[in-house]
Amino acid sequence: VGNVADLSLAWSFDTDFNRGLEATPIVIDGVLYLTGNWSVVYALDARSGALLWKYDPKVPREWGKMACCDVVNRGVAAYEGKIIFGTLDARLIALDAASGEKIWEVATADITAYPYTITGAPRVAKGKVFIGNGGAEYGVRGYVSAYDVNTGDQLWRFYTVPANPADGFENEAMKAAAETWTGKWWESGGGGTVWDSIVYDDELDQLYIGVGNGSPWNAKIRSPEGGDNLYLSSIVALNPDSGEYIWHYQETPAESWDYTATQHIMLADMDVKGEQRKVIWHAPKNGFFFILDRTSGKLLSAEPYSDVNWASHYDMETGRPVETENARYLNDPQLVRPSSMGAHNW
Repeated sequence: VGNVADLSLAWSFDTDFNRGLEATPIVIDGVLYLTGNWSVVYALDARSGALLWKYDPKVPREWGKMACCDVVNRGVAAYEGKIIFGTLDARLIALDAASGEKIWEVATADITAYPYTITGAPRVAKGKVFIGNGGAEYGVRGYVSAYDVNTGDQLWRFYTVPANPADGFENEAMKAAAETWTGKWWESGGGGTVWDSIVYDDELDQLYIGVGNGSPWNAKIRSPEGGDNLYLSSIVALNPDSGEYIWHYQETPAESWDYTATQHIMLADMDVKGEQRKVIWHAPKNGFFFILDRTSGKLLSAEPYSDVNWASHYDMETGRPVETENARYLNDPQLVRPSSMGAHNW
């Protein structure tokens, strides 16, 4: 306490790139692991900042145009001597933590057909690597996948939006979601990429994912006759072993403002009206702070934490926002708050 004035620079490290840095470093046994631009991984001595090793996945520079928001990367995952990370061209790679040598590599998407990217950090639990993707601005269909941490073999995949009903549904969750879409949404992909927040709950053995925005942004265009467009802008709970759907809560129905739910998901135990509850705390882009019961997805609280004018409040009976006049900017221009950058971003 009171020692802030004594802080000074201990060391610095130059990544040799001049683009954005968004990774949260991980420190293990005195080694700091982080990612930089173009999905390059660095291992540094945490005391001196000296470079121990560097791994460049050599992402083709022309792929940078497929990244909506710069050629950034949000970090690595670590598990039993491995460092795992995703690349801008949608590969998932495992490295030896000591040497930086590649152990395995897998393509998580067919980028010859669709412009998928990965900028988020993987999460690892129960011997599985969980990773989503980006690209909702460019007409992709979002999903999250699980891979074997030792081999890179794909174990399961959960799509966040339905495809063409004529082609059938992967599971009952997709069949139910299709009831909330209209028109030919699949022709523009639908969006719903899981580009960052993934959390494993070891108490309830559940995996929570935050789902992104629609493609295109305007719900009236992608789903002309209305509908909530599940599972856009939702927190979804999955079985981590099978990828099966457990529950969801949609924070922004019929999302039209790039109000993603991909911001950090926090788990907590707290007293709610005299009862101990296992909860999720979430501050997404739409400006409301949510408290959910993580056993069921039930909304417990939704209060604005920033300047908000697209909705006045949430109806606690329905769990839905009460939107303000012209919030959807259909007839006249509207200065919407928060902006598409969000009250809280990554």
